[in-house]
Amino acid sequence: MTALETAVAPGRPDWWAPLLKAAEAAKGPAAERVIADHLLPYTREDARTASVLVLLKEDAALGEPGPSVLLQQRAATLRHHPGEVAFPGGAADPGDADAAATALREAAEELAVDPGSVAVGATLPPLWIPVSGFAVTPVLAFWSRPHTVAPQAASEVAAAHQVPLPLLADPRSRGTVRYPSGRSGPGFEIAGVPLIWGFTAGVLSWLLDLGGWSRPWNADRTMTLEGL
Repeated sequence: MTALETAVAPGRPDWWAPLLKAAEAAKGPAAERVIADHLLPYTREDARTASVLVLLKEDAALGEPGPSVLLQQRAATLRHHPGEVAFPGGAADPGDADAAATALREAAEELAVDPGSVAVGATLPPLWIPVSGFAVTPVLAFWSRPHTVAPQAASEVAAAHQVPLPLLADPRSRGTVRYPSGRSGPGFEIAGVPLIWGFTAGVLSWLLDLGGWSRPWNADRTMTLEGL
């Protein structure tokens, strides 16, 4: 059985197969236009490669079935992006077979996510992060056998957060953040979680659109980055 056949196997929630179909469609000719609404498309041939794991599971945390996503909070002592909310992931190693292998390895190293509990579904087109010079591939995956996770190195990861997508889609959670660079992008305010902005918020915004979870929200609502 191939990875994709495993990903859409019986027992997966109703939202999973349509999400994979939308992810595959995002690789078509219109992908660059769609990506530009949230993030920057991959434009540099000499970019360093990295991957993040967009790990979804069925979750009734809000009283009804629906997906939630695993996020992590970076340690406040890190040199780059201290204290920010991010997906598990990082730079590719020479031994990684592909983008999914990178994402799974990093999630295991950072949060002790068991790769055997994860069904990889699809990869989204690489996204360009100019400030770090990385082309980052989001890897969509279903957490078929969820288990307890925790930061494996306090010097790198401060906390893990399981965030329901319906909560992210709530218009009261959404707004626009102006970056230090002068650009702006989507932001999410979730109780108990630091402001989600930048690359992570852009991918989450795209994910809500791909899965059909987006609701109308006020893009003129400004969210402020603390300390900036």
